[in-house]
Amino acid sequence: MGETMDLERVVALLEKEVAGYRVPVVDLIATQTRDPFRVLTATILSARTRDEVTARAAARLFARAPDVEGLARLQEGEIAALIHPVGFFRSKASYLARLPAALARFGNQVPGEIDSLLTLPGVGRKTANLVKAVAFNQPAICVDTHVHRIMNIWGYVDTKNPLATEMALRKKLPRKYWIRINSLLVAFGQGTCRPVRPHCDRCVISRLCPGIGVSPRRLMSGKRAKEENRMKKLISWNVNGIRALEKKGFIDLLAELDPDILGLQETRAQPGQLADSLKNIPGYTSYWASAAKKGYSGVAVYTRIEPLSVIVGLGIPEYDREGRVLTLEFADFFLINAYFPNARPGLKRIDYKLAFNRELKTFADRLGEKKAVLICGDFNVAHRPIDLANPEANEENPGYSAQERAWMDDFLEHGYCDTFRKFNREPGQYTWWSFRFNARARNIGWRIDYFCVDRAGADRVKGAAILNGIMGSDHCPISLDFV
Repeated sequence: MGETMDLERVVALLEKEVAGYRVPVVDLIATQTRDPFRVLTATILSARTRDEVTARAAARLFARAPDVEGLARLQEGEIAALIHPVGFFRSKASYLARLPAALARFGNQVPGEIDSLLTLPGVGRKTANLVKAVAFNQPAICVDTHVHRIMNIWGYVDTKNPLATEMALRKKLPRKYWIRINSLLVAFGQGTCRPVRPHCDRCVISRLCPGIGVSPRRLMSGKRAKEENRMKKLISWNVNGIRALEKKGFIDLLAELDPDILGLQETRAQPGQLADSLKNIPGYTSYWASAAKKGYSGVAVYTRIEPLSVIVGLGIPEYDREGRVLTLEFADFFLINAYFPNARPGLKRIDYKLAFNRELKTFADRLGEKKAVLICGDFNVAHRPIDLANPEANEENPGYSAQERAWMDDFLEHGYCDTFRKFNREPGQYTWWSFRFNARARNIGWRIDYFCVDRAGADRVKGAAILNGIMGSDHCPISLDFV
């Protein structure tokens, strides 16, 4: 499809389609001004932040600092206060505080060349290409997650990460599309070809698109529509600190993900540390199990469906004081949200982890005598070689030790289903990446987050996915469609 695809026709159709969509924030700013300083600043602010949040933050900042000289007069703390709550606002405030000094090397002007832009604080290839294209109207290919994802869905490229996509497009994509392609596909990716349940049913290019790797939303009628209405969308996510994620726009992300039930792990917060706005999000009821130690472990569940009962922990103090398990009972299933222990370097905690694993399985088996059981969470184990990028180098490391894999074998053989592998047996599908060595961009990761279901619920699983386009943690969310 990639070789025969009528790209000119596709782009023409999309140009008409997205004309009525919400304009990506950097394009919005570009309609107001082509000032390279403002385009650069807005692009830095926009990383991992919803456009609405970016637009408001940029407006507050530009009111105080309309140019480089104005920015130089602000202290880093003032910048942070102005741009909050954009994602990673403290890091971005640091970048912006250092920007005037960095631009002094270029005569207090934003440079127009990629190599020069890359020397500026907070500027990566995506930002550099976007500034060159939007502010200077020079051919540049800006590849974000939408461009990377959609170009692979089309089969126009076959790449593993945005950098590889940029390099492939530089060789293949006609230069007349270089400037426009990012804003076009960002708008299309936000409005129709969404990362979760894309709207293929109303897509203007559905007949031209091969839909590689896509799980579209389902539209049915009559009796099947009633069945679909009972479909529940569940999401599980190790957030690596809920208070940190709150500052990166968690409440907006929850609205975007739109789950019926959301299980979080590694919340790292006790009830008294949580803002009311975080505990009481409209449309959801939240439940929390926290560790006795501050800033450690913890799980939570947000649900639109009222549970019949809530069970905190396993009833074993050794594990419950670490806040690792929270179970909600619903009319026809139990959901166990679990944060499994890490075996630690040198496998120093392997005995503790395996004992926890056994107790959790016993607990789940006991619940399974009453109704179906779902277990979601960070299992802290990659089951098979396909589930991590470098299996040979990690055979004795925590998360891939022989003992942990043997327990997972036994768990699945006992009757629990790894729901993701029911639908996807492709390599390179990961849910966790180290913060080091640019691992996420290079897709050097591990699949250690799971939705598992017992035999009683296996036939009710209708879809499972890894939502690797969602940022904010070193893990990405995973989803399950369950009737």
